[in-house]
Amino acid sequence: MLEKDSVYRKRRSIRSFDVSKAIAKEDLMLILEAGSYAPSGGNSQTTHRLVITDKEILAKLEELVQQEFARMEIEEDTYKSIKNSILRSRQGNYFYDYQAPILIVVANKKGYGNAMADSAMMIQNMMLQATELGIGSCYINQLHWLDENPVIRGELLSLGLKEDETVTGGVALGYAKAWPETELKRDGNPITFC
Repeated sequence: MLEKDSVYRKRRSIRSFDVSKAIAKEDLMLILEAGSYAPSGGNSQTTHRLVITDKEILAKLEELVQQEFARMEIEEDTYKSIKNSILRSRQGNYFYDYQAPILIVVANKKGYGNAMADSAMMIQNMMLQATELGIGSCYINQLHWLDENPVIRGELLSLGLKEDETVTGGVALGYAKAWPETELKRDGNPITFC
């Protein structure tokens, strides 16, 4: 059984950040370095990170994401989290990144079969390192869902996304306003031994 103070048991999805407390550059670099040590298919190492720390850029992305989700139609088979993003955007004040002081947008090569797996492993490494440092994190999918949206894609291209890349995910980083104390119940994710 994992130790109670194990980084795996302490990690939580933080959705409320203390923006008055900045992450030290050294800590951010440790988080990014941890991501670099994630495995990748064939050791391809093609996962690209856009590290956004500028408040104006973060605010502009929040505004554009809300605007573009609000324009989307909800179909019968719309994934529930995308549906929630659309509905919350239509209400206004939708902050897909929970107004974290740092957003790391993760991308990989279009058409690369391991793009999502490599990116997810990198994000997990970064989230675990953040937890180890007492820094909160949350996996962000909204920019992946809007990857083909011309407005969002255009903005990300202006920030350094490459034409041959697809957004595969992201991670919001910052100090938590309050770290959840209760342990998460983990009785799903079945295991079958053969």
